[in-house]
Amino acid sequence: MSEFFKLLKGGNKPSLTAAIVNTIIAALKAGAFFITGNVAMFAEMMHSIGDAANQFFVFIGSALSKKAPTPRFPNGFGRLVNLVCLGAVLLVGILSYETIKEGWHHIQHPAASSGMAISLIVLGIGIILEFVVLYKAGKEILHDVSVKGSFLAPLTTSFAHLNRAKPATKLVFMEDLVATSGGILAFIAVLISHFTGFLQAEGIASIMIGLMMFYVVGKVFLDNARGALGETDEQMLVHIAHIISENPHVKDISELEVIKEGEFLHVKLVAEVDPSLSFAQVDDIHDVLKDLILNQQGVTDVTIAFDEDDGIKKWVHHKDPQTILKTHD
Repeated sequence: MSEFFKLLKGGNKPSLTAAIVNTIIAALKAGAFFITGNVAMFAEMMHSIGDAANQFFVFIGSALSKKAPTPRFPNGFGRLVNLVCLGAVLLVGILSYETIKEGWHHIQHPAASSGMAISLIVLGIGIILEFVVLYKAGKEILHDVSVKGSFLAPLTTSFAHLNRAKPATKLVFMEDLVATSGGILAFIAVLISHFTGFLQAEGIASIMIGLMMFYVVGKVFLDNARGALGETDEQMLVHIAHIISENPHVKDISELEVIKEGEFLHVKLVAEVDPSLSFAQVDDIHDVLKDLILNQQGVTDVTIAFDEDDGIKKWVHHKDPQTILKTHD
């Protein structure tokens, strides 16, 4: 049990923050829904409940994925976070369906809701809190890829680097982006329903929120399915090939694999070197390359083998500076 709590300290902090915030928001929205009967509030309540539940699971999964390999599981637990994310989005998918169904029912059978002030206050609080979590997740994404930016960068630049974010952080960012947008939609729907008498606005907002939730389900499901299978990180592969090729002793690269498992990268390299080099010299080259690769962000395991140079260049890698990542010293 002590090991479990020790692992929790290394869990994904944005997902824990988001889980706590969404639990508070879900409680507020649940209270407001039971008081007012507002359908748009129901959609937001379901959304926040789903977000809170799966973000707690994702936090625990991200922590357990850092568990050291065991004799029974020699490859470690890196893919566990992908499996947890897959389970988490299934829960969101169920709640998305319920949200859309309730919205459709309200469109067919519109009914006036009460307590507009309560709904707007709760939705306003929810929007602000979700926005804060979204901003923090954006900052974490930029930190993951070692990118610095302006005050607005977590809300702008982070989108360009979303594919390189940790699975848990990416899930939090996408869910809170939808949550913030959904809160604004619900806020507008309540105003339209109250001041124009167009009661179906709340049902339409509920369906739109449910559809946005389904988009997150599909996107996160596909991303984590690839991660659970063990996906090649193309951008990091190009980057590592580039820095290895700069070593004067490496004549060619016979084989290079960069496999992403959860938050971690596993690298396998077969490099060609001058056959006249001594064992001691090759061993020194091995140590230099291993240290260099391990210093790249996310790399946790490196396997290096050598072959004699056959004089034929077989490896071709891109030299476009936009595909070369910043070296982490």
